[in-house]
Amino acid sequence: MAKGLIWATAEDLARNRGRVLSLYRQVLRNLNSPALPLNLAARLAKKAEARAAFLLASEERSLHNIEDLMDVAEYSLSLLRKGEIPKYIQ
Repeated sequence: MAKGLIWATAEDLARNRGRVLSLYRQVLRNLNSPALPLNLAARLAKKAEARAAFLLASEERSLHNIEDLMDVAEYSLSLLRKGEIPKYIQ
């Protein structure tokens, strides 16, 4: 992302698109993990909550907030890989 700017430009958003889509897919994929103590209905509900979180975050235009949201997604992904459910989708 461009340094010193507050708002994301089209180039910033395009540059982050691949990373965000990758995080989104990984979160959804890891919600299917057998290590998570969830039944089918709970898994579908958690996936819907994750989709809603990413959809809401897609409207964000502040560079700092975008970086924070990606950090949260990476942290949540690390918890999912450990078999824990992150708070934002509990």
